[in-house]
Amino acid sequence: MIESWRWYGPFDTISLAEIAQTGAAGIVHALHEVPYGEVWTREAVAARKAEITGAGFRWDVVESLPVHEAIKRGEGDLSTLFANYRQSMANLAAEGIRTICYNFMPLLDWTRTDLKAPVARGGTCLRFDTARMATFEIHMLGRTDAEGDYPEEVLRRAAAWFQASTEGDRDALLHAIMSGLPGAFDRYDIAGLRKALKGYEGIDRDTLRANYRRFLEEVIPAAEDLGMALCVHPDDPPRDILGLPRIVSDEDGIGWIMQAVDSPANGLTLCSGSLGANPANDVPAIARHFAARIRFAHLRNVAKEADGSFEEAAHLDGDTDMVALIAVLLGEERRRRDAGEDFAQIPMRPDHGHDLLHDMERESFPGYPLIGRLRGLAELRGVARALEQAG
Repeated sequence: MIESWRWYGPFDTISLAEIAQTGAAGIVHALHEVPYGEVWTREAVAARKAEITGAGFRWDVVESLPVHEAIKRGEGDLSTLFANYRQSMANLAAEGIRTICYNFMPLLDWTRTDLKAPVARGGTCLRFDTARMATFEIHMLGRTDAEGDYPEEVLRRAAAWFQASTEGDRDALLHAIMSGLPGAFDRYDIAGLRKALKGYEGIDRDTLRANYRRFLEEVIPAAEDLGMALCVHPDDPPRDILGLPRIVSDEDGIGWIMQAVDSPANGLTLCSGSLGANPANDVPAIARHFAARIRFAHLRNVAKEADGSFEEAAHLDGDTDMVALIAVLLGEERRRRDAGEDFAQIPMRPDHGHDLLHDMERESFPGYPLIGRLRGLAELRGVARALEQAG
């Protein structure tokens, strides 16, 4: 696997020189400064690539080339947005970047309720607390019918938390939920989020799937022509949020996408943490099932709780058997090499890490500290080396 590291460019407090000391060979990056729906010019791509390669790295994967909300809603004349997306793809391909990670989550990307949950032996982690999410939806957002999405015990705890919370507590909860949009230009307050949700009224699972199929039909033929792969990232968390349907949460959902436009260019970002937060998902089994379509891997772990809550675990310590999962990925790489296939190596990055030691004194994007991810990369590297030597 190609050991990679997510870097936020001019927005990142972690420098390329520091990343070099982690041992990572590749950079995963996006032009976060470009508003959604606008073209990534070849000049801008080339300039950023020169910065990355000049520091001794490869730029292997774009994460993410965002899908505009109007495309997800299927709203209005989308011809310009589709054309802009294809042109951005062409400009990336012209600079030798051929793997694009993206997601099709309505409105919000990854969602957490706590950005600094304490870890048992010190440090902090990201956490999704079902009762806090219920508090937000019912008592702060006032979403109609939200109570029907939660069991009675969760509703009781949500009401108790809201009654005991301060304005600062509620502001922190809103901030945490909005923090899954790195580089995005939309950050909502309560009124703004209510307005944004109205744009999705009447859009159910089938409608979202239809809009997604249309997107794939518009961009996958271009990816084939350019020798690229688009790799969908699973929903995080893998459940409906804010009454919005999520359709990339399990094996069935991924299978539908792969068949919607059946092409090697229609690929998968295997995110062990996103899929692992669904108790019904066997992540190594899902990886085996879709191995031929995996073009990129996010390796992280989560510890789940009975009510649907979960938090980021150390990379080798959560509910997913990371050794078994890495064995699947290495086996797929061997198969590709033996078959002489393109994209034989799978870029991998340590996803989300605990804030450890000096991480807690340094501002960074939530989930993306230096030391916590360095620990994760070292652990994953050790597993991969051991498996490779064992044959």
